[in-house]
Amino acid sequence: MTDTSRAQSILKEHRKSIDRLDSILVYTLAERFKQTQAVGLLKAEHSLPPSDPERESKQIERLEDLAKQADLDPVFAKEFLNFIIAEVINHHKKHQK
Repeated sequence: MTDTSRAQSILKEHRKSIDRLDSILVYTLAERFKQTQAVGLLKAEHSLPPSDPERESKQIERLEDLAKQADLDPVFAKEFLNFIIAEVINHHKKHQK
């Protein structure tokens, strides 16, 4: 086996792992949004605000800590979570109408 064919074989395995992990991410996000949709409906039914800044702040801190433990850039993790939180709040606001 040449170096190039060995590299291509290793690359193929890495890509299979990446594809599997992408699937896990998508299904995990879908499940997370199902849960947050239920929260949004509950908040709407009980006239609770769509946003909980104190919880959001604690969640961001918690995720930054987890990111550090996982050797993931905590700035990226924070930005990613902020994006998700903003999307969840938008969904919650839609239920309020």
